[in-house]
Amino acid sequence: MSQAIRLQCVPMLQAINLSVRRGVKLLFEETYFQIHPTQKVGLTGANGTGKSSLFSLILKQLHADTGDCLYPDHWVIAHVAQETPDGKQSAIDFVLDGDAELRQIQQNLIEAEKNNDGMLLATLHTQLDNINGYSAKARASQLLSGLGFVASDETRSINEFSGGWRMRLNLGQALMCRSDLLLLDEPTNHLDLDTIIWLESWLTAYRGTLLLISHDRDFLNNICTHIAHLEHQTIQLYTGNYSAFERIRAERLANQQSQYIKQQRNIKHIESYIERFRAKATKAKQAQSRLKALERMQTIAPAHVDSPFHFSLFEPEKIPNSLLHMEHVSAGYENNCILKNVDFQLLPGDRIGLLGPNGAGKSTFIKILANQLKIQSGEFHLAKETKIGYFAQHQLEQLQNDHSPIEHLQQIDRKAREADLRNFLGRFGFSSDMALSKIQNFSGGEKSRLVLAMLIYQRPNLLLLDEPTNHLDLEMREALAEALQEFSGAMVIVSHDRHLLNSTCDQLLLVSQQSVCEFPLSLDEYPKWLSEHNANRTDGTTPTINNTNNQNISQNISNKEKKQLQAEQRKKTLPLRNKIKRLENEMHKVSEKLIVINQQLSDSDIYAEQNKQKLQLLLLEKAELDKIHEANELDWLDSSEELEKSSLLPH
Repeated sequence: MSQAIRLQCVPMLQAINLSVRRGVKLLFEETYFQIHPTQKVGLTGANGTGKSSLFSLILKQLHADTGDCLYPDHWVIAHVAQETPDGKQSAIDFVLDGDAELRQIQQNLIEAEKNNDGMLLATLHTQLDNINGYSAKARASQLLSGLGFVASDETRSINEFSGGWRMRLNLGQALMCRSDLLLLDEPTNHLDLDTIIWLESWLTAYRGTLLLISHDRDFLNNICTHIAHLEHQTIQLYTGNYSAFERIRAERLANQQSQYIKQQRNIKHIESYIERFRAKATKAKQAQSRLKALERMQTIAPAHVDSPFHFSLFEPEKIPNSLLHMEHVSAGYENNCILKNVDFQLLPGDRIGLLGPNGAGKSTFIKILANQLKIQSGEFHLAKETKIGYFAQHQLEQLQNDHSPIEHLQQIDRKAREADLRNFLGRFGFSSDMALSKIQNFSGGEKSRLVLAMLIYQRPNLLLLDEPTNHLDLEMREALAEALQEFSGAMVIVSHDRHLLNSTCDQLLLVSQQSVCEFPLSLDEYPKWLSEHNANRTDGTTPTINNTNNQNISQNISNKEKKQLQAEQRKKTLPLRNKIKRLENEMHKVSEKLIVINQQLSDSDIYAEQNKQKLQLLLLEKAELDKIHEANELDWLDSSEELEKSSLLPH
């Protein structure tokens, strides 16, 4: 028995000496890994490193140049089709097609009934019972419900649904398959937060092996038992979720950088010796020996962890005292009212995240704020000095394919120097060549980055972001979150990326049942709240917030007065919030300096006699930085406590 055939008997997915090219680009080289049954593995790595190609390899749509990618022959593999489905088949029948064995038994039963073959019918019914076939339709209904479909959608034909909902049907079909290995490539792209929370629960309970490509760190954290990171033409498997992977990788890279610096110093010393003594007869032998040692030395590469994205939001030129407010606003499309009697005010420093199920009106609310949807009734006032930066997915389609990123910015600012525009675009990952290239061949992520760059360039004082992280990779999402943390204007965000909401928003609103109201819990508590409210729903309506406590606090004041009090309180705490952000930035900068100093102090050479003065300077600098960090930390804790007390005051 050959090694490859023998290895196929082992119940695991493994790569053995795997090398893969796509055209001239090398993706993997001499790669080894083993993924065992029931492990849930997140695939991470920069765009173009080969994550989707690995899926194609497993599905035998792509062949390895050398080596093998093996798994047991009996394994059933499920994956989400990338093609948008079409046809008159009902939604539930389409999802049921995901269980190929069920469909085959059902077809065989039809044939056996035609032939009146009693023995075969009995055998087939036993097989159907063994795979829980009698409950298959109920399971398919549960999947459709979890993915956001209502009961009446089950009998609707596929071609009645929009593209995003058809992709949900593809996902439902993949989940219906009783698979041993499930491959999911960005499954959250077309889902709202409520559906993502449901999918997390489903995948956590999944009994097979999972390979998941995702740029949502909370999604990876809550599901994955391992992370497979693709980098430098290899796949490195880490135990733990995404946060554990980040910590382990950072430690490994810090150690690698320290070893690299030490080796470079050693190489320079050897090269210096060779240069000085290779021409001397008495030292030639030693010089030759050291030259051979240098040739045999396995070079340690420098560690690279820097993101290609480094940008910040420009300070707004002016910020009015109140950016906008609305009273008793109702809005929708034609005769369909989506939001009714909404009262809302936006003040400087407001950082609001919108929650709510798909279709409840989050995007409608954002469009009203952006002054892009005419209200049906009520009053909407936008301050004269309010400058809006609005990001929505349809704006990607409005980009001009025959224009370059530079040309798009030049349409905004015709007086700008090309060199300045290039520098600006470079922060968003657009190199010199990309900045001048037509965008017709750009990916969705690259187009999203360009729209964000154009929006930021215009110095808005109000950011309205509707799913800004769609198509963005982890590094760009992190860069966006960091930039938004520093933004001094107001922002309202719709996003299924909980890390972005958690790190940038300090107030949550729930859009549900035509209303917009404050969500009194934290984002971490939202899944539990959603589960409890969904369990109590019997009429198919969306969940609502019980605002009893808020009503008791404000029962003696009008809604308008309450809004004014809340606005005044947020305005009063703005200096405190800005102080906390400043302290966080200072602590981050000091921490980075301390990391560098600690790396230098971990090098044994620093304690040599000739480095005594340098050591003393490092220790003095470290002591000073420790003192600054401790003072900032105490100030931060006091300020945070003060802000927390302010937020607990009655509104």
